[in-house]
Amino acid sequence: MHWPLRPVDETSRFRPPHCPWPSCSEHRRSAPAYRFRRCGGYPTRGGRRVPRFQCLACGRTFSQKAFSTSYYLKRPDLLAPIAAGLVAGSAHRQIARSLGCAPSTVTRQSARLGRHAILLLALALDSLRGSLDEPLCGDHFETFEFSQDLPLGVFTAVGRRSWFVFGVDPAPHRRTGKMTPAQARRLGSRPPRETHGGYRASFRRSLDLLLPLVGPQTSLRLACDGKNDYRQVLARHPDRFPFLLECHPNPKRGPKGSPRSPQARARDEAMFAVDQLHALLRHSLANHKRETIAFGRRINAIMERIFLAAVWRNFVKGRSERRPDRTTPAMRLALAERPWSWRRLLGQRLFPQRSHLPPVWRELYRRNWITPVLPVNARHRLRHAS
Repeated sequence: MHWPLRPVDETSRFRPPHCPWPSCSEHRRSAPAYRFRRCGGYPTRGGRRVPRFQCLACGRTFSQKAFSTSYYLKRPDLLAPIAAGLVAGSAHRQIARSLGCAPSTVTRQSARLGRHAILLLALALDSLRGSLDEPLCGDHFETFEFSQDLPLGVFTAVGRRSWFVFGVDPAPHRRTGKMTPAQARRLGSRPPRETHGGYRASFRRSLDLLLPLVGPQTSLRLACDGKNDYRQVLARHPDRFPFLLECHPNPKRGPKGSPRSPQARARDEAMFAVDQLHALLRHSLANHKRETIAFGRRINAIMERIFLAAVWRNFVKGRSERRPDRTTPAMRLALAERPWSWRRLLGQRLFPQRSHLPPVWRELYRRNWITPVLPVNARHRLRHAS
């Protein structure tokens, strides 16, 4: 996986790899075929001069900053601290108090970080096409949007040996279990909510995401729990033959501290990587803690933050901080040679038009999945930013 060692902002003798304007015919073409000319520059407050260029195809000009993740930001220094705070259990207002900025600034940059994480994870999967040779485990991470009346599952596929997070997929579903008459009336008064197929559609989309990673004449072993939805979806999938589904139903367990049964041991061993990821999400993301007032209110914001946690788990965080073991899941898959810092992870801007995004990821990038109970659901529709 090609990724710069130094951020674009700190690169001297920068050469633009393509035109940053999506409407240009040269936007998808990369160097050295891309033709441009230098067009002056401008100084920054720090005394550094930022060069400008002109595209010879469309005639529009742009600067080196157009290829940085901090493009159009008045406070570019906040991007890395906000990213670190979001995966450290801090809420938006806590991060704003620590950094001396407005909570709305943290909210907007959190969305930008989530979009960057979506594109980065898609780039990593492109580098792994046809080379996946380890068994996976997957399960839905349960949370809710806006209130407990609107439950949300997020399917997470994790490598059993590398612990690499290969993908996440949302699954809004209806509330289950017993409800009081007051709860039933409150739920009935809410606007109708689109579930996008629930668990079954989410699992089907995840299989479609994993299918290009499987090499020819190879199979993919996927361990899941005992949901009947998983078996039924795989049985009807047109490309089901590369997948070998292992079902491990959750067995009955005795009191805390009692010895585990052989079925419980087999289940815990097969599902360890995904169970550990879910525990990490509960511990590291403020909006998924059991007792919190920082719960997620929009499905788009929830997914953006989970994507950010996924790339942090893959590229930044070591497998163990207690031993310590600084080996990251990306290093296990030869996607990185050393652990990344936030500075390196945010070192280069990615463009959605140049990325192979799954359909659902593209919809999440544009914030097309809305929460109807909220009066305002802002989409990502910027004119001069992708």
